[in-house]
Amino acid sequence: MCGFALYDIPNIDVLGYDVVSNRPKVAAYRAPGAPITSFGVESALDELSTKLRMDPLALRQKNAAKNGTKTHYGPTHANIGFEQVLAVAAEHPHWKAPLKPGHGRGLACGFWFNIGGESTATVHVNEDGSVTIATGSPDIGGSRASMAMMVAEVLGVDVARVRATVADTASIGFTHLTGGSRVTFATGMAATQAAERVVDELKKRAAMIWEISPDAVEWKDGQAVPAGTNAGAFEPLDLAAIALRAARTGGPINAEISVNAQGAGAGFGAHICDVSVDKETGHVTIERYTAIQDVGKAIHPSYVEGQIQGGAAQGIGWALNEEYIYNDKGQMENPGFLDYRCPVASDLPMIEAVLVEVPNPRHPFGVRGVGEVPIIPPMAAIANAIRAATDVRVPDLPMSPPRVRAAIDKA
Repeated sequence: MCGFALYDIPNIDVLGYDVVSNRPKVAAYRAPGAPITSFGVESALDELSTKLRMDPLALRQKNAAKNGTKTHYGPTHANIGFEQVLAVAAEHPHWKAPLKPGHGRGLACGFWFNIGGESTATVHVNEDGSVTIATGSPDIGGSRASMAMMVAEVLGVDVARVRATVADTASIGFTHLTGGSRVTFATGMAATQAAERVVDELKKRAAMIWEISPDAVEWKDGQAVPAGTNAGAFEPLDLAAIALRAARTGGPINAEISVNAQGAGAGFGAHICDVSVDKETGHVTIERYTAIQDVGKAIHPSYVEGQIQGGAAQGIGWALNEEYIYNDKGQMENPGFLDYRCPVASDLPMIEAVLVEVPNPRHPFGVRGVGEVPIIPPMAAIANAIRAATDVRVPDLPMSPPRVRAAIDKA
């Protein structure tokens, strides 16, 4: 599904197999299924560009999905940023930089559809003017900070005055899982709407204090102000001033919103990877890595960068080292992290994350999910870079030293 959704292909027939084995159980793992299919598709595109003697990035630009492209699995793309991502990649210094002798450069792209779904959020205004935003989404990627920032933006207060908490199912309405790159989009939509409802209540409370109609009150820069000179000449009331009078104007100020969020914008990324290969041992070193992605509107840019860097690091581990090893009796020989080789800091260069912002119009702040796209391109990007460095295609994962050395020897 995800491997072909990046391209405008008028004729396509996809056949998939669900393989059942007696190996350890499986469960969803960051963009489940997408990295594997994209490894095949993006490797094939690299081979095609070589046969056509065409720049691999130009080949992708020529066939890129755009607004109005119908995907092979049904939906028609709208408000996507894949063309913009490729344009940024084409102009990036990494793509234009000369390669060192013996190094190879690879490019690969990735797509994830993202989801919305059911979420609940509650916003409470405390007596001291601080604000609490409670949601039912466990925070595994910095979502509490994003919730606080969106609520602060709607209320017009300093984000330091907003405290984000994760409530359990006994304390807040139903919220779907943290997954599918949905939390900042769907739960953020609930949080934003709850904050908007609080603003409506704050205007009503200000109207009661001033003894005028709520329609004559506006909320600007975190303050209630008269809508015009006809409404009266009153000093602005900020959130703290209104909260202090809450007991005399109707009691606690809060709002809860439940949504079934629709319109999650699809995400696209392009990764550029430089490698060097020790042909004696088959060891692959990542020399430089750049991940470019359409992130909608980045609510917390440094956290978005962290998501992209983390996904790329996971993909690099999958590409080069991570695998289950079994003996001839079917017993796993590397059941712990001592022998299951994940990448560590010394294995990687600084991964440069480039944020391309094409806002999603279906979200009040333009959010689209970012968490799953970055794990999709690394395997193919590294495979394409290894081929560029050695003129050898390694078709199997992981591309560990024994496999790379065997492929070099076979060639």
